[in-house]
Amino acid sequence: MQATTRPRREHEVDGVDRVFLAPAEFDRRVAAGELLEWSRAGPHRRGTPYPPLRARLDTGQPVLLPLDLRGAALIRARLPDARLVLLSPPGQQPDAAVVARFDHALTHDHTERVVDELVGLLGSSYPDPAWSRVRG
Repeated sequence: MQATTRPRREHEVDGVDRVFLAPAEFDRRVAAGELLEWSRAGPHRRGTPYPPLRARLDTGQPVLLPLDLRGAALIRARLPDARLVLLSPPGQQPDAAVVARFDHALTHDHTERVVDELVGLLGSSYPDPAWSRVRG
């Protein structure tokens, strides 16, 4: 679940959709190393809280994170054993230097195919493949 400094939208629930933080609290978490990675998104910031992610990894559960290229590089630096997957839109071929930074590269041309490939990459960490699709 992502943390953000942007205001909560009417339909969003704090702690369910995202963790909504005041800028000062976001700064405190960055300084304390509580965000695995973070970046600016317009006038706001967003990041990945590290403690809940670490708890999932420690129990053997895989984690899927929507990251930009900078975020993926920060994850690689902090978690060198992480398996990074690059999802590219159809018709856009990333250059070889970008692809080389990832363990796998997939074109997101058909959702079911990409989901099947991602579930295959996760291996048997989940007891039931249907569960992994729901939990993501």
